Amino acid sequence: MKKPFLFKTLVCLFSALIVINIQKSFAQNSKSMTEVTNAVEQLRKAMVDADTVTLDKLTLADLSYGHSSGKLQTKKEFISDLATGASDFVSIDLTEQSIKIVGNTAIVRHILSGASNDKGKGPGTVKLGILLVWVKNKTQWQLLARQAVKVP
Repeated sequence: MKKPFLFKTLVCLFSALIVINIQKSFAQNSKSMTEVTNAVEQLRKAMVDADTVTLDKLTLADLSYGHSSGKLQTKKEFISDLATGASDFVSIDLTEQSIKIVGNTAIVRHILSGASNDKGKGPGTVKLGILLVWVKNKTQWQLLARQAVKVP
């Protein structure tokens, strides 16, 4: 008589643990989504402001920064171009953003529309499809890779 009761009790406990784990996982994913969204916004603002301190903090040493022209830059080159005005964003608007988190890696896609005033090129506009790869480094999300493609 005690075995069915014990079995039912174990099933109930096991089910409760599953529900708790699902809730915990959902809360962690929700927190990570918010953190990644905030990191993307910090990056957008830092690019417009040419804020080299924030750009340094948000990017990994091994950054691979790909432009729609096919040009690839290191972290140092990316930050330097913004600091010197070689790449000068007057405004950046991000739309159609999606975020997929797998473990400590986040894949972000969005459309970047912006106004630029790059040194030697004058005022211009850009519309790009962007893919960002973020990695959670201890407590902070940092950009590992970015690739852009032209959007009609």
